[in-house]
Amino acid sequence: MNNSHDEEEVHASGEQSSAEHPSTPDDDSANVTICRRASHLDLNHYRLEKIEGLTDMPNLKELCLRCNLIGKIENLNDISSTLVELDLYDNQITKIENLDQLTCLEQLDLSFNRIEKIENLDSLTGLKRLYLVHNRIEKIENLELLKQLTLLELGNNRIRKLENLESLTKLKELYVGGNKIVSVENLDKLTELRVLSLQDNRITKIASLNALKNLEGLYLSGNGIKLIEGLENNCKIQTLDLANNKIRSLVDLSYMVDLEEFWFNDNELENLGDLKCLAKCSHLKTVYFERNPISTGDPLYRRKVMMELPQLKQIDSTLCR
Repeated sequence: MNNSHDEEEVHASGEQSSAEHPSTPDDDSANVTICRRASHLDLNHYRLEKIEGLTDMPNLKELCLRCNLIGKIENLNDISSTLVELDLYDNQITKIENLDQLTCLEQLDLSFNRIEKIENLDSLTGLKRLYLVHNRIEKIENLELLKQLTLLELGNNRIRKLENLESLTKLKELYVGGNKIVSVENLDKLTELRVLSLQDNRITKIASLNALKNLEGLYLSGNGIKLIEGLENNCKIQTLDLANNKIRSLVDLSYMVDLEEFWFNDNELENLGDLKCLAKCSHLKTVYFERNPISTGDPLYRRKVMMELPQLKQIDSTLCR
């Protein structure tokens, strides 16, 4: 065992390696050499069951413990004054806890765990990016004091309602895809929002987006939407994703002067003449219309689209000649 001041070997069961070298998956009980002066520490795929051994690391800013077997957030107080990013993606954590001392934290990733409730984050007032993808969360709550948040990722949970977001006025990216949300609501205060993802929910109507005038990316695929409506104030949209809905016709989108990508595959569009609604979108480069009635059984489909929209660079997955 190396007992120098700057490096120390820590013994733990599972797939282990030096923090600066590839993992050794065939070694069930190896040592890991940690440089005590390190500012970044990756201990991924180690089968670690517990967070420990992080004392005397005065420079540590980023700690990544992805893909382990950690069941509890603990033993982080010794690095609380320096830690800026904490990544516990893909572990077995059931509760958000023991983060009160991490007041310098700017990024927290607890995705792919077993968390049922958003809680115990009030002290993380400097947090800018929070990832809680693929947990068991049923409600958006207890985020009121995280006023510096610019990114919130809550995809693939069990959330039924957009709520309790009013205080997050600096939020620029909100991802809530893969939940059980039935309506777009309570977003009026998020005027800085640039990206809104509500893919794969239960939404049937586009509404309540009037205040989001800075929106650049809107993702609504995989819902039950029947009409394109309520977007007149969203003039800065560059990517509009309405794929896999139940929409039968297009409407004039010429007010979207920056529109570059229009994803509309897997809808019910029957009339090629509707493409005129996109003709004045001079920056439009890419469209997806595959698996609509207009694209099935017509060998001239691509040519007709090009005639209506000569500004295009790509139709479906194929570049235009």
